[in-house]
Amino acid sequence: MPVTNVHYYTATTLDGFLADPDDSLDWLLRQPQDEDGYGSYDEFIKNIGAIVMGSTTYEWVLDHLDRSGEKWMYDMPAWVMTTRDLKPFPDADIRFAAGEIRPVYEEMVAAADGKDLWVVGGGDLVGQFADAGLLDEIFVSIAPVVLGAGRPLLPRRYDLELIDTGRNGAFVCARYRFTGVLTEDRQA
Repeated sequence: MPVTNVHYYTATTLDGFLADPDDSLDWLLRQPQDEDGYGSYDEFIKNIGAIVMGSTTYEWVLDHLDRSGEKWMYDMPAWVMTTRDLKPFPDADIRFAAGEIRPVYEEMVAAADGKDLWVVGGGDLVGQFADAGLLDEIFVSIAPVVLGAGRPLLPRRYDLELIDTGRNGAFVCARYRFTGVLTEDRQA
């Protein structure tokens, strides 16, 4: 039986923010990237069978799709972790959930049918997966942008093991294995 891994595939600014204080990703969308380059999204998404995101990420996606007129971009089941009353996107397999991560993880594994899982964002949701011991890898593309404030890449302290690095357009990319809570925090 294939092993299902949980990935956090994301981009960040040089100073470690996913979004600016207004939850804007304008800084990201103007960065040059090679679609076939290192860490290609198209290669990554081929191995993903289910995704999960927080409500702020979901609302950003909905707003982006409304403004652009684009269709829902994922063809796999998508979970949204929220306590808010959010509308589903038409013709998309979106499932809303609240509470503990582990039951949602189990549902995602079943739906992924042997493929991997992607925690799309945000950082706190990724932290919940990591805290539960469910996060396997982090792939981060670091943009040549400094925001000074915003939504942090990860709002917790973790140890990571560097697996690989590369460059894609304006981004420096790094792939890490999640190894756990910082050693000094374990002793406290």
